[in-house]
Amino acid sequence: MNKSWHTKLIHSDAQIPQGYRSLAVPVYRGSTTLFPSASSVNDRWDQARAGYTYGLYGTPTTLELAARICELESGAHTLLTPGGQAGIALVDLAFLGAGDHVLIPASIYKPNRDLTTSLLKRFGVTATFYDPTIGAGIAELIKEETRLVWTESPGSITMEVQDVPAIAQAAHERNVLVALDNTWSAGVLFDAFAHGVDVTMQALTKYVGGHSDLLLGSVTVRDDALYERLGPTRRVLGSAVSPDDCSLALRGLQTLAVRLGFIEDSALAIARWLADRPEVERVLHPALPSCPGHALWKRDFRGSSGVFSIVLRPGPTREQVLAFVDALQLFEIGYSWGGVTSLIVAYDFRHGTGREVYDHRLVRLSIGLESTADLIADLEQALPKLTTRG
Repeated sequence: MNKSWHTKLIHSDAQIPQGYRSLAVPVYRGSTTLFPSASSVNDRWDQARAGYTYGLYGTPTTLELAARICELESGAHTLLTPGGQAGIALVDLAFLGAGDHVLIPASIYKPNRDLTTSLLKRFGVTATFYDPTIGAGIAELIKEETRLVWTESPGSITMEVQDVPAIAQAAHERNVLVALDNTWSAGVLFDAFAHGVDVTMQALTKYVGGHSDLLLGSVTVRDDALYERLGPTRRVLGSAVSPDDCSLALRGLQTLAVRLGFIEDSALAIARWLADRPEVERVLHPALPSCPGHALWKRDFRGSSGVFSIVLRPGPTREQVLAFVDALQLFEIGYSWGGVTSLIVAYDFRHGTGREVYDHRLVRLSIGLESTADLIADLEQALPKLTTRG
C-alpha cells in the first residue's frame, strides 16, 4: 500500500535488527492489546492462561514482576495492585460481603483499620479488633459469620509478633481464611504459606522498591480457588499498575538481599544502642527480648528488617518528643519505609487505639543505608532535646 506520511506516523514499515538481549526486563507500556483475528477477541482477566487481552490486566513487565514475587513467596499466583492499601482492599472486597464478619489485630496498619470502619462498615461487614498476642485464643472470637482473619506480624508501629500458625489453625478449623500483611518481612523473612496463611499481601512500595520512588502492592495466594476469587474482583475494580513502577521494582529485587542484610545489621546495632540509653524505657524490635512476641519471631522468622519503635521513659512532654525528632539531621520525617534513607515518626497512642497505651512516648524508626555510626551520632546529639526546657 502506498501510504501518506500522515499514515506512516501510525503504521510504520521501518525495520530494526532483531535478537537484542539485555539483563534488564523490557518496559512494555500499553492499554490496547492487539488480537491476531476477529475471532480471537476476548476480555479475560487471567492473562497467564488466556494470553494478553487488555493493558489493564498487565503487560509482560507487570506479569514478570508478579511471577517473581510469587516465586519468592512460594505461592501459587500473585496479582499486583497500585499500592499496599489497594492490596488490602482487594483482599477484603474479594473475600467479604454484606453480613460477613472479619477479625483484625488492634495493632493493624491504620489505613487497614480505616477501610474496615468506613467502607466495609457501609457495605454491611462487621469487625472485631483483637489483641494481636491472642494466639490460639482467637478461636473464641470466631463467629458463624466470620469469613476472614487478618494478621500483621509484627504490628507496623507497636511491633507485636503474632502466633500466626496458632491463629491459622484455629481459623481453618472453622473454615475461615487467614490473610497476612507481610510487608515488614519483604515477603521473604517470614514464609507465610509454610505457617498456614491463605493470602499474603505486601506493599512493594517499601523494601522491594527500595528507593522511595514507586507505589505498588502485591497479593499472593496459595491455591487456584482463591486466585479465581481475587481475579474477577480486581478486574471490575480496574486496579491497574504502572509498567514503569514494575520496572523499578524489578530492579529493586536484584539488590533486595544486599539491602536487607545491611539494614538488618544496622538496625540491630542501633536498637541495642538505644536500649542502653537512659531516655529509653523499651525498644520494640522483634529480634530483641523486650519486644512482645520475641520468642515467636525467633521461632518463625528468617531474620529482621529495619523498622522498629522505641518507647521513651515518662517525663518528656509531647513538645519535647517532637523537638527531639526535629533535631535529627540524618533521619528524615515521613511515612512509609524500606528505602535507602532513614526515617522517623513520633506517634501518640492515647486516644482509642485498642493497643497498649504508650501515649506520646512512642517513636518509630526505619533504618536506611547510611553509616550506622553516623545514625547513632545523630540520635545521640538529638536525645538531649527530651530534657531541654523552653
